[in-house]
Amino acid sequence: MEATLKLIGRVHSPLKTLADCPLQESEGAPGASLEIFPEFVEGIKDINPGIDLLLFTWFHKADRTVIKCVSRNNFNSPKWGVFSTRSPDRPNPIGLHKVKVVSIMNDRITVFALEALDGTPILDIKPIWNP
Repeated sequence: MEATLKLIGRVHSPLKTLADCPLQESEGAPGASLEIFPEFVEGIKDINPGIDLLLFTWFHKADRTVIKCVSRNNFNSPKWGVFSTRSPDRPNPIGLHKVKVVSIMNDRITVFALEALDGTPILDIKPIWNP
């Protein structure tokens, strides 16, 4: 079986290096802009400011060979299995981010609290339905 993904856009962020990135969005992540590629812009037309989204990204700088890692940069602790952590380094480095939409203009969605590097590819966007 083979899986094929289509990148739908890219992140524009003030975070330029891995050292700049907080571990989670709630730990000081800045706002960012999501550039949606032209062939997918029609798919964002019903997204409105104020809603929460789940953003799926591809951590393109990740080490895909990692199977065990330390938790939360605690290098004095024993290593954990990577699937027990939120490490970006993993066999399939898919990022999952909860963001709030600030604004939308043409092919750009401005969001708040995104801990992804500038240039990070976007895989998908899903709304969080709040009952």
